[in-house]
Amino acid sequence: MSHELPDETPPLVHIRRWLRTTLAKFPDDLLGDVLLVCTELVSNAYDHARGPRDVRVALKAGGRVVRVEVDDSSPQALPAPGKSTAGSFRGRGLVLVERMASRWGVLSRGDHKTVWAEFSLDGAAHPA
Repeated sequence: MSHELPDETPPLVHIRRWLRTTLAKFPDDLLGDVLLVCTELVSNAYDHARGPRDVRVALKAGGRVVRVEVDDSSPQALPAPGKSTAGSFRGRGLVLVERMASRWGVLSRGDHKTVWAEFSLDGAAHPA
């Protein structure tokens, strides 16, 4: 499922409601992690990149893996955990993403990039 995001402000409350509905069958602890990470990825797309923006959620591995993807139109602005262009008091969000998601990454293609994170129902944590 996909949602195009408006240019002005990130619709975080709407996205969180959409994810709660879409992923209602999943355990609360997994859903909480997905909500937090998706909020961080969408916020980053607004803070550090240009629109248009889009968010998607998909189930993989027979429904055992949840994948969240956020697209933006700034393929050159690659995210780096612990670093922020918005000031030294920022930059911890991707550190949380790195710890909470089973794995995450960035795909840069032409005029846009996709920042994605996956969550395993099997509880596989991202290697430290």
